[in-house]
Amino acid sequence: MTEQVDEHFIEAVQALSPGRRPATKLGPELLELFDAQLGSRHIDLAAREFRARGLGYYTIGSSGHEGNAAVAAALRPTDPALLHYRSGAFYLARMAQLGRSGLLDVLLGMMAATDEPIAGGRHKVFGHHDAAIIPQTSTIASHLPRALGVAFAIERARKLGVPSAWPDDAITVCSFGDASANHSTAAGAINAAVYTAYQGLPVPLLFVCEDNGIGISVPTPRGWIASAYGSREGLRYFHASGFDLVQTREVAVEAAEYVRRHRKPAFLHLSTVRLMGHAGSDAEVAYRSGTDIAAGLARDPLLGTAETLVAAGVLTPAEVLDRYEAKRAEVHRLATDASERPQLDSAKAVMAPLAPRRPAQVEARIDRLTWTEPSTFAQSVNRTLAQLLGQYPNLCVFGEDVARKGGVYGVTRGLQKLAGAGRVFDTLLDEQSVLGLGLGLGVSGLLPIPEIQYLAYLHNAADQLRGEGATLPFFSNGQYRNPMVVRIAGYAYQKGFGGHFHNDNAIAALRDIPGLVIASPSRPDDAAAMLRTCVAAADVDGTLSAFLEPIALYHTRDLHEDGDGGWLAPAPTEHVPIGRARTYGDGTDLTMVTFGNGVRMSLRVARRLAADGVCARVLDLRWLAPLPTDDLLREAAATGRVLVVDETRRTGGVSETVVTALSDRGFTGLVRRVASEDSFIPLGDAARTVLLSEDTIHDAAISLAAQPLHS
Repeated sequence: MTEQVDEHFIEAVQALSPGRRPATKLGPELLELFDAQLGSRHIDLAAREFRARGLGYYTIGSSGHEGNAAVAAALRPTDPALLHYRSGAFYLARMAQLGRSGLLDVLLGMMAATDEPIAGGRHKVFGHHDAAIIPQTSTIASHLPRALGVAFAIERARKLGVPSAWPDDAITVCSFGDASANHSTAAGAINAAVYTAYQGLPVPLLFVCEDNGIGISVPTPRGWIASAYGSREGLRYFHASGFDLVQTREVAVEAAEYVRRHRKPAFLHLSTVRLMGHAGSDAEVAYRSGTDIAAGLARDPLLGTAETLVAAGVLTPAEVLDRYEAKRAEVHRLATDASERPQLDSAKAVMAPLAPRRPAQVEARIDRLTWTEPSTFAQSVNRTLAQLLGQYPNLCVFGEDVARKGGVYGVTRGLQKLAGAGRVFDTLLDEQSVLGLGLGLGVSGLLPIPEIQYLAYLHNAADQLRGEGATLPFFSNGQYRNPMVVRIAGYAYQKGFGGHFHNDNAIAALRDIPGLVIASPSRPDDAAAMLRTCVAAADVDGTLSAFLEPIALYHTRDLHEDGDGGWLAPAPTEHVPIGRARTYGDGTDLTMVTFGNGVRMSLRVARRLAADGVCARVLDLRWLAPLPTDDLLREAAATGRVLVVDETRRTGGVSETVVTALSDRGFTGLVRRVASEDSFIPLGDAARTVLLSEDTIHDAAISLAAQPLHS
């Protein structure tokens, strides 16, 4: 199969006139970078050939972007890099800096082979732990917030005097396309970098926009990237033509030195072309004119480098073509080898990196909590965070309003004074940047606990957990981790105050993220114990957790009557492992399965039921992922009747998962569920019309208890 770009390069080089100037001192390095460019090009050609033979699985290529090899040359192999999917030449050039060939790495990824050194056949990504290349998925611009976090972590780790994955003088590089530059995630991350630097904080981050002028089929307006980022205050702008490898090398060196010296963000605008379409299945003749395609071929960066080498007398045209064909043969041989390697062949193998669990080591990492006085939920979280800050010198607590104010509900009050502004700090109001910062800190050796102020605010940034946080260990075969505990104030029952954004009861966006632990404590002692567990799991296993805190229970003190103190608790003395529930009572008539606000409601209803002659027990799930199915089955079997009490919505709510788990495990008793309505939460008393109530729970329990069990 012959590609037009292949034929055009050969014909154009044959037409070159041999140079008469003596070879320049740049010759040896230029030849090395040309070798990376050639390797990247022939990988793209092989990808299409082997895909046509049913042996390859990825055809998004780097052709036209090979000038990014010079960006790699301008950096150190210890500078963390987060690359987009047209970074083949960058990857090969950086591996060459380590004295290695990266050709087989990329081809193994293309063939989904388990021998591939970063993802182990799970995806074709550019990444290598030894080369400080953090693998990224193709989700548009989702890696930019993490790149900001990695850059921030370099300086923050040094300031705190804790170990880091990166040298003190490292800089972070992050590449993306011109179409991705328009994504809100990219705009937010670039804004956050400039915002942070504006405050005088170090942000050694080099943004590299590889501008090929088109996003799949949608053209980027000519001059748009320069207009949008060329004069941004606080963001130094550099431009180079990816056609000219020498110029790109010089400008990239200047940009990297600026970032390294000033510890400020910079924007390198690299003009490129896209050759051979978006991917192998993309017939670009359907939306690009022949003239446009021909103009791109004329700006082929391999041709630009060949012209420079020939004009400088480093190579003759014949020698250029000899190198080109030799690289073709080498890549083809390696591609054939890669196509014969084994692939993942079981769900267990595929899922192995998702959620490693070492419960014994996690428990051993947990320190005893020292306070003894009864505490509210908010006080318990506060005191636990204070002790964790003392136990883990690399732990950071941050988010909107968490530092000086101490949080909207006072949960983090006093922590900045206790641990210092370097470890407890406020962020800008942008949840994508908050979570991306945490992901960057975590992958760099710190232990982040970001706060999302309200559950409703999470949804605009959920892809940072779904597309970046959860996928990193998957696409790096566990070589990179995202240790992080995201505290989220959520759920409803604030007596009609604040409406939807302060009473969001939807967590479906979290429950289907592979590997994500979802903790949902309801009582103060469980909140303390489970927070300790999440942090220890992050430290030991790199676990990524969402820690859901019921706002309505933050300052609750009583359970049944005013003044009874039934919702206060001292520090826990027992360890709460991930995925273990808690049972209240030993009733034999009915099991109420619940979580969050539902626990207090169910305990109150259980007391009413006792007066009606119905003996119920209450199971607090505590963990919504992984669901404590063993505890659930045990408590369900104890009574034969299960009422699932779910404060989330009926559709997409937690109760659906619980009922399914009972069915999947063969439970043959009676199962009913009560849940809130499929509605947003309105202001005022109208909130009660769509939220689950104690009366509804009571009536459903009475009805279920009256039904005979199956014989």
